[in-house]
Formats: sequence, C-alpha cells, structure tokens
Amino acid sequence: QVALLESGGGLVQPGGSLRLSCAASGRNFSDYAMGWFRQAPGKEREFVAALNWKGSLTTYADSVKGRFTISRDNAKNTGYLQMNSLNAEDTAVYYCAVGASLSLTARGYEIDSWGQGTQVTVSS
Repeated sequence: QVALLESGGGLVQPGGSLRLSCAASGRNFSDYAMGWFRQAPGKEREFVAALNWKGSLTTYADSVKGRFTISRDNAKNTGYLQMNSLNAEDTAVYYCAVGASLSLTARGYEIDSWGQGTQVTVSS
C-alpha cells in the first residue's frame, strides 16, 4: 500500500491559480499510475485527471482540460495538480489516488490508495 497526503488547497479568487501536491510514502510511488478526483458538496465524486507511471500519458475531464495540468516527480515521490483559471464550479474536496494503470485509475477502479483530501474553495 502507498499512503497519500494531499496539500496546497485553500481559498482562491475566481480566475486565480493553485497547485496541489500529493506526497506518497510506503511502496514505490513510481510503480503506480496516479489520478486526481474531486467531490463538491451534495455531489458524487468525479474524475479530474490521471497520469501514467512514468509521466508520459495523461487524460483529463472535459471540464478542466486546458486549465489543469497533472504532473509527477517520481524522485520526490510526489504528484501535482496545477490549477489555473479557477471558477466557482471547481470548488470541491480534491483527492489523490494511485492505481495499477491510467485507464483503471481514471475510472476509479482498482484504486490502491486514496488520500484524505484537501479543500479548494473558489470565491470572491
């Protein structure tokens, strides 16, 4: 199992930016695909972005494509989500996850570990 800890959330104005981090410990982070999900109040969890184990292949939800960038630094056992042009619809708790493949992770299937979540609030 890999233990995951998200950080970097907070309050930001519409149009602003945040960078979320996902620090991994335990098993080798580089063995896993990683993904980001979010859950807004009163809504179900939704997929945001995913990245394969070596950082060469990505997939994004249509709602964030062109605004968010997923990346990873395997030497630091850390994944990232750069969020630009934020709007109120991006307000949610954001969760990091790791899994066996990009496709399965993006679908929320066979997830090895979930982080505890970090709150992102976009408001004026």
